[in-house]
Amino acid sequence: MEIFAARLKDLRKEARRTSKELAEYLGVSQRAYLYYESAVHYPDVAGLIKLADYFGVTTDYLLGRSERRK
Repeated sequence: MEIFAARLKDLRKEARRTSKELAEYLGVSQRAYLYYESAVHYPDVAGLIKLADYFGVTTDYLLGRSERRK
């Protein structure tokens, strides 16, 4: 699931957002969010959907199951 972590970090940087902003959006600590970007932990299904909606991509893209963002 390292592709998830890499895509999440890339999307955050493209959107010019901080890890703190994304953590607040998800309702998790900044440390928990940084664990997502380092492939230590992963969000629950609701968090995954929120991230996909936030960045305007599919969950399949975030999970590395598709190269198509939409």
